[in-house]
Amino acid sequence: MLDEWIKAACAELGIASADVDRDLILDMARDVAHGVARPAAPLTAYLMGLAVGRGMLAPDAAARITAMAEGWPER
Repeated sequence: MLDEWIKAACAELGIASADVDRDLILDMARDVAHGVARPAAPLTAYLMGLAVGRGMLAPDAAARITAMAEGWPER
């Protein structure tokens, strides 16, 4: 079901589904949800999308965000 959703959403937005690294995005979101707060995950995924849209490579953006989340001070 998730792959079908990604393909449909990509088609709707005019994005090639081959450009979407599902596991990279989900792993980054998991790290943020656990290291920072659950609501931070979708917001950070959006920020990552903006960074990638402006030229940053997705693996680089995800690695930087994950490093931040892993070092985030405990609440």
